[in-house]
Amino acid sequence: MTHHYRNSYWLPFALVCSLFFLWGLANSLNGSLIRHFQFALDLKRWQAGIVDSAFYLGYFIMAIPAGLFMQRFGYKKGILAGLLLYAAGGLLFLPAAEVRVYSFFLFALFTIASGLAFLETAANLYVTVLGDAERAEWRINFAQSFNGISIILGPVIGSLFIFSQQEYTLEVLAAMTPEQIEAARVREALSVRGPYGVIAGVVLLVALLFWLTRMPEVGREAEQAEGGTSVWALLRRHHHLALGVVAQFANVGAQATLWGYFVDFKMDFSAAKHLAPVVPYAELWHSTIKKAVEGMTLEQMAGYHASFALVLFMLGRFVGTYLMTRMAPRRVMVGYSVAAVGLVAAAWLSGGLVAIACISLVYFCQSIMFPTVFALATKEMGPSEQKLASSLVIMAIVGGAVMPPLAGLLSQWGGMRMALAVPLVCFAYVAFYAMWGYRPQRTSA
Repeated sequence: MTHHYRNSYWLPFALVCSLFFLWGLANSLNGSLIRHFQFALDLKRWQAGIVDSAFYLGYFIMAIPAGLFMQRFGYKKGILAGLLLYAAGGLLFLPAAEVRVYSFFLFALFTIASGLAFLETAANLYVTVLGDAERAEWRINFAQSFNGISIILGPVIGSLFIFSQQEYTLEVLAAMTPEQIEAARVREALSVRGPYGVIAGVVLLVALLFWLTRMPEVGREAEQAEGGTSVWALLRRHHHLALGVVAQFANVGAQATLWGYFVDFKMDFSAAKHLAPVVPYAELWHSTIKKAVEGMTLEQMAGYHASFALVLFMLGRFVGTYLMTRMAPRRVMVGYSVAAVGLVAAAWLSGGLVAIACISLVYFCQSIMFPTVFALATKEMGPSEQKLASSLVIMAIVGGAVMPPLAGLLSQWGGMRMALAVPLVCFAYVAFYAMWGYRPQRTSA
């Protein structure tokens, strides 16, 4: 690491790492909203799954505009635009909760996701170019580790501040009057105001820090000399990018399905039985943790299981980042993706608490997929090509809009077991990309 890197890049790199934390928080709250809106807004499971669709549709629509914006105005202004959109979306939750119109919530989520499209297009590429090209995959996985830390908070926030202490089962609802049910729905809808209001305030503070900080525009002169290129020409020229866009579509689709429906998987596969630490810490668990969760509803317990799965996701990021210092990043992803396929298959075949354990372990395996696919898909390109390639890979996040509703429809036919078909197929394609599709094959176009 050069002296210039230590003095010029460390502060911008640290600030950009905070962005990974912020968008991880927004993503991990979606699972809580999907479950919460089913009662608060009287939605069916597949309708609530449109939360993910609206969110990831923002990525799809705004990713290329974000890339073009960055080409013209640079990384810093792209990040500031993303932060302001993110904060605006969080603030929109306040009036949306008052009027209780589902489309208003979806618009707020779309606005947040539009901001995240700017942030991810800028930040994921920025950390790969802030230093030696040989360590690009390591840097992006290290930065994404902060994303892994933040996503643990989503289910915790959902359980503590969004989910009610009262579980509204069919039996409970049958004993309530229509007026009582309506009043309960109003209370549940209003509970989202606090968390999203606080998040909007934090995002605005981070925007102020970015505005005050000098951000080096790496490769700006070379980019201007290089000239522009079209989307289709870029995809034809770089086959590994085209296949990488599909891999990212599949990866995010699988992740959004598992995250968005984790509470539903837990409630369907093993509502009353829970994962617990094994000896020698079992006695400690029974005397401390168990007391803390006494009185929780089954839905809240499922939310805490989701938090545990996200801890595994974070650990997977740190372990994967370490392994990448010992072997090629692609080889690490091969092992992770093949293991993910095996675990989803095991969950499908087993059911019960074993299935929940397998799904939780999949979180560990999927932890490094997004940053590694991104780094592999955008390698061996010029600066101008990289910004457009970055926007295409981020646009592929729309897989998170397509796959959860598909999984929800499959669950209507065969329960949540059938919904596992979606991540199974998706992870199989990611494994293919890690083994063969990643190879740069540049053609003249």
